[in-house]
Amino acid sequence: MIPGHNLAGRRILVVEDEYYIASDIRRALTKCGAAIVGPFGNLDEGLAYAARDPLDAALLDVNLGSASSYPIAEELSRRGVPYLFLTGYDQWSLPLEFRSSPRIGKPFTFSVLLDALERLLLETAE
Repeated sequence: MIPGHNLAGRRILVVEDEYYIASDIRRALTKCGAAIVGPFGNLDEGLAYAARDPLDAALLDVNLGSASSYPIAEELSRRGVPYLFLTGYDQWSLPLEFRSSPRIGKPFTFSVLLDALERLLLETAE
């Protein structure tokens, strides 16, 4: 457990195409007690799991090589699953429909990531 962070039993989808970042995210979330779905490094796998798995939240890298994670975000929104974009892009550079979506700029610290994820889960629980 990472002190101050508790994600026990939360199912978190991780879609990140950079292997080391994905591995570090998985490790940090696992230490907080989360059940990780993924990580997946491409649109097709991420979208398949976003459409069918029971999820509490998702972390989505915006740029997945030659594709973006926007279709995954749309599917998660349709299902009422909160998500957080992980990206080096500024908010204004995202498509208009996603500009109000929560995002964390890359590079990030895991403390910032975990705080943002816990806030996201709290906001959707209210």
